[in-house]
Amino acid sequence: MEGELLFFVNGKKIVEGNAEPEMTLLTYLRTKLGLTGTKLGCAEGGCGACTVMISRFNPHKNRIVHHAVNACLAPVCSLHHSAVTTVEGIGSVATQVHPVQERIAKTHGSQCGFCTPGIVMSMYALLRNRPQPSKLDIEEAFQGNLCRCTGYRPILEGYKTFAVDGGCCGRKGKENDCCMNREAKDNNGGSVSQLYDPSQFKPLDPTQEIIFPPELSRLAKQENKKLQFKGERVVWIQPSCLTELLDLKAKYPEAKLVVGNTEVGIEMKFKNMLYPVILAPTVIPELTVVQHTRNGILFGAACTLTQLEEVLRSSIDDLLPYQTEVLHAILEQLRWFAGRQIRNVAAIGGNIMTASPISDLNPVFMAAGCKLTVISKGGKRVLQMDDQFFPRYRKTALKPDEILLSIEIPYTRKGQYFSAFKQSLRREDDIAIVTCGMNVIFEEETNTVSHLQLSYGGMAPTTILAKETCKMLIGRKWNENLLEEACSLLSKEMTLDPSAPGGSVTYRRTLTISLFFKFFLTVQHKLAGDLKEQGIVLEDVRPDYISATELFHKEFPSCAQVYQAVPLGQNEEDVVGRPIMHLSALKQATGEAVYCDDIPHYKNELFLVLVTSTTAHGQILSIDSEEAMSSPGVVTFLTAKDIPGSNQTGPAVYDETVLADGMVTCVGHIVGAIVADTQAHAQRAAKSVKISYKELKPIITIQEAIECKSFYQPVRSIKKGNLEEGFKEADLILEGEIHIGGQEHFYLETNCSLAVPRGEDGEMELFVSTQSATKTQQLVAKVLGVPANRIVCRVKRMGGGFGGKECRSTLLSTVVALAAHKLKTPVRCMLDRDEDMLVTGGRHPFLGRYKVGFMKTGKVISLEVTYYCNTGNSMDLSLSILERALFHMENCYNIPHIHGTGYMCRTNLPSNTAFRGFGGPQGMMVAESWICDVAMACGIPAEEVRKLNLYEEGDLTPFNQRLEQFTIGRCWEECLALAKYHYRRTQIEQFNRQHRWKKRGISVIPTKFGISFTAIFLNQAGALVHIYTDGSVLLTHGGTEMGQGLHTKMVQVASRALGIPGSKIHITETSTNTVPNTSPTAASVSSDLNGMAVYNACQTLIQRLEPYRTKNPQGTWEDWVTAAYLDRVNLSANGFYKTPDLGYDFETNQGRPFNYFSYGAACSEVEIDCLTGDHKNLHTTIVMDVGKSLNPAIDIGQVEGAFMQGVGLFTLEELRYSPQGILLSRGPGMYKIPAFGDIPTDFKVSLLRDAPNEKAIFSSKAVGEPPLFLAASVFYAIKDAITAARAESGLNGPFRLDSPASAERIRVACEDRFIKMCPPPEAGTFRPWAVQV
Repeated sequence: MEGELLFFVNGKKIVEGNAEPEMTLLTYLRTKLGLTGTKLGCAEGGCGACTVMISRFNPHKNRIVHHAVNACLAPVCSLHHSAVTTVEGIGSVATQVHPVQERIAKTHGSQCGFCTPGIVMSMYALLRNRPQPSKLDIEEAFQGNLCRCTGYRPILEGYKTFAVDGGCCGRKGKENDCCMNREAKDNNGGSVSQLYDPSQFKPLDPTQEIIFPPELSRLAKQENKKLQFKGERVVWIQPSCLTELLDLKAKYPEAKLVVGNTEVGIEMKFKNMLYPVILAPTVIPELTVVQHTRNGILFGAACTLTQLEEVLRSSIDDLLPYQTEVLHAILEQLRWFAGRQIRNVAAIGGNIMTASPISDLNPVFMAAGCKLTVISKGGKRVLQMDDQFFPRYRKTALKPDEILLSIEIPYTRKGQYFSAFKQSLRREDDIAIVTCGMNVIFEEETNTVSHLQLSYGGMAPTTILAKETCKMLIGRKWNENLLEEACSLLSKEMTLDPSAPGGSVTYRRTLTISLFFKFFLTVQHKLAGDLKEQGIVLEDVRPDYISATELFHKEFPSCAQVYQAVPLGQNEEDVVGRPIMHLSALKQATGEAVYCDDIPHYKNELFLVLVTSTTAHGQILSIDSEEAMSSPGVVTFLTAKDIPGSNQTGPAVYDETVLADGMVTCVGHIVGAIVADTQAHAQRAAKSVKISYKELKPIITIQEAIECKSFYQPVRSIKKGNLEEGFKEADLILEGEIHIGGQEHFYLETNCSLAVPRGEDGEMELFVSTQSATKTQQLVAKVLGVPANRIVCRVKRMGGGFGGKECRSTLLSTVVALAAHKLKTPVRCMLDRDEDMLVTGGRHPFLGRYKVGFMKTGKVISLEVTYYCNTGNSMDLSLSILERALFHMENCYNIPHIHGTGYMCRTNLPSNTAFRGFGGPQGMMVAESWICDVAMACGIPAEEVRKLNLYEEGDLTPFNQRLEQFTIGRCWEECLALAKYHYRRTQIEQFNRQHRWKKRGISVIPTKFGISFTAIFLNQAGALVHIYTDGSVLLTHGGTEMGQGLHTKMVQVASRALGIPGSKIHITETSTNTVPNTSPTAASVSSDLNGMAVYNACQTLIQRLEPYRTKNPQGTWEDWVTAAYLDRVNLSANGFYKTPDLGYDFETNQGRPFNYFSYGAACSEVEIDCLTGDHKNLHTTIVMDVGKSLNPAIDIGQVEGAFMQGVGLFTLEELRYSPQGILLSRGPGMYKIPAFGDIPTDFKVSLLRDAPNEKAIFSSKAVGEPPLFLAASVFYAIKDAITAARAESGLNGPFRLDSPASAERIRVACEDRFIKMCPPPEAGTFRPWAVQV
């Protein structure tokens, strides 16, 4: 060790003499400093939950610079002479909340709250740099942050109040456009659109921020000194000068140079790579220099991408327009390069030297012919960045002892045109599918090509040049003939092996041509304009083609929320029906809310890491843990032999094992677990456990299961009417099918368990992030062989659940409890994101096949539909999920003759499980597919066919339940009116006539969602209410809080029932020793069930207090409570509720499976890019029937959050499995949930007014799951736009579009001349990289 690591955290000086090079800032904050506000969401810089602000004094700029960074990637050793600010450092509930924290809470932008600290810190860092940001600045600041709960709208809405062009005037400036005047508060039950009062926000006062430590300003001006830290496996060296760095590189030629650690950190964590020597060159001036030369701009290799961006922007203002073509292209790539947190630390040199074949910038640098200066002890040399620079995968032309010193980015000259393009799954913060740089130079004042460079990423193991194509086009005129030949040449030169890593072979090949076509049009348009100025006439681009040249642009979202105000005369203290803030929102915004892994560490606590199967189906021949057991810090290795009770487990059927015993049935099957003194030690040891298998043939896809007849029993069926008669009556019959892909829950907080043995009678306390405390208690007791009364399971809150923690959380909690039981010491495990995604399963993929008979009018007469769901390696809850799909097979349409059948496919994938909607969305998605086909076949607008077939009040469903209080007609009509549907349809038709390569589409979708657990016994709930002698109330109920605001609603219910302010009521947690035998918090019924149980308990207490109220009518609540206590009255009551009149029999097709239905309708408009498959969500209007809302802010948040989760399901999120059943998409790097930029530009949500529901607490309705399916309106709007694109190629009639409608599927479905140049490889002739499961 040379020197000490010196930095500040929240103003406190830290001197670390023994820094561990492999430790990240996040680990240091949480374990060493106990600052748990900063969260672990993914460990790869892809979700932003760990965002903190790092401030440094920059001696060159002579000022302090602030940057948001990912603490999960930042090595603690990189913080020398830095000031770190975490969410705890800017404000707290106990002292003073910062305006950034206050606004996200009060505008309802925090639900589960796990992502909130990271979002707060991204906004805080922006404001430290720009106290008056623009709305665009705010959107860009959040490109590296994800949220799974809110749907993003309230976060943007809250934070735009800081914007110079979008803040709130506090009713001081704008007259008609003031947000506070829009549908002002109506106290007589009218419509309201204000969920918060912006005039109450604290103003931002930049003078009150934490002072940058003066000591760091002084130290920054002193001469750099060498720093060296030696860890267990890695040495970290920060050289003080270039000579020192070159000496070290000569001594350690294999050493890695690390600036931002955004690549090396991921390689070491996820790819099991070890780099014993790390060199950190961040303080070396020659590597951070920026120089303007005669021919371009020279950047030191350690300059960050943010610095690159800033310099290019300022340079463009000083240069002639024709000189800036390359600079503009780089800026366009940087717009979509990772998130702001990554760009703030990632270096230009790191991007080049990583040599990624899908680099965003390398194709640009290559096409531009950038010059690279490399240096070693032996001297300097200059390399041209061409196709020789990357000799093979992840390798460069540098010698081992050389480093990249700088890159020179050239200016362009007159007659030179340059463009860069990137296509990815999601526009924001995503890796490229195909990326390219394109450079053309013309002979002076002509359209004759003198030089052409086309560079592509994503088309080979390295960044490549299309050399043959370029060579053939030199000397040619830039016209249609050149275009045709270029496309033909590219289709031959840019080929891919059908089995190429990354898959999407046809799409990638098509993109190389489509993107060149965009370049061709862009150049043609610019060239025509430039030559016109010289008096030379050149044909310009066709008007209907011009939009293909436009760069992606999206307006800042404009949103409206409408709900019904509380009735006139409602007591001010009665908060039911009012949009009160989530009770934990402020604590979540300050980092003070405690999640499972935030619980302080116990003395002697150990850490557990799972050991999982690497084969999908096989017999275990041997397990070798010798190397693991000899690793540092390892205490034990658990296997099935260590189980004292039963190894059989499962939520409904005991068809799973806690730990594999002799056989594995999926990749990710838990075989054992390593327990060690630290998480890092446990993780390293787990990777060294060697398991050998006898491989057996796996079944992976639904198609394989059908071929092998691999099904679980029973096969379910619902039938009504006479199918054959119906088909005879029909004018037309069509058949079709649709595949609906699965979905990862991607709760921001991964599964976490902490088990604490209590030392006697087999007692154990469990702290678990679970939706099902009782099931956790039962299964842990089973594996330990003790009665359930010895196990207490406690749940404070979850960082999201969505069904994923209903029963799969027990996979982890049973193993952690087993370890704690064996070792008699507390054991903790929080899964990393990649582990969580691997082992826990997700939403069931479905294949729907249908045969539908209908009249020429569009009226559907007869339907036969078959569902196949990919269940995985155990039953889990799949039977109930399949049943719900069948219960929703007709969506909102009245079909006289209908027969639905459902099969559960037994496959070798991790068991799929509950997920928001629970089979309902898949069932309804198939329904909308056939209704869409019927509309196309009849040539009738889809919304007319939908309306013609809608149910009416009193109709019977296929399962013979009568529809009462049926509001779908109202939702439908209100949605059409609010969305201005018919006006939009006219505008879309006009737009589509005027644009060939951009098309718009629109769709209106209804939904009907049955509310109840279909397993009758689960429709029960309990509550326990204590009144203390000071009048305060402690409330406990059987539901868990995962961000959906359940605890907030329960306090509202108790507040009204007891007639006291909500401030007197507190909920501390959910636990099995207060309310026993609870049902999972699921099926959207938790407010209904627990609300009635709470009400029941409160009514008991009110009856007990009534004599004291009567005796002292002028007394206070406290007076009555004291009087009752002194009179020895029991001030504790338990409540209970069970839903009446439920029960359904599949054999007789009779009974009531649901207590009632929730209804809604949504209208969405989209725009697609026919050349790339990109789409923009332009507009969505949702009308949702939630009865009389208990809390409009929470309910609207649920509607928006569910909708955006559905947008992910139907347009974006794809789980990629290899043919061997290996999950390839195990984190935010490859699995894309919607980001801030994916919300509709115009987003309206209206809660249906005057629609009380007599079957639930205070006339409310369930809201958690029903709105999710409304996102299908986006999918079918995309299909509508594709229909318009296909018409341009002469294609009409029904066509298949599977879900999700990804960019690839959209592009391929548009079927044009470019697609035909790249025919797909023949199925069965190759082994694909990924399969549709």
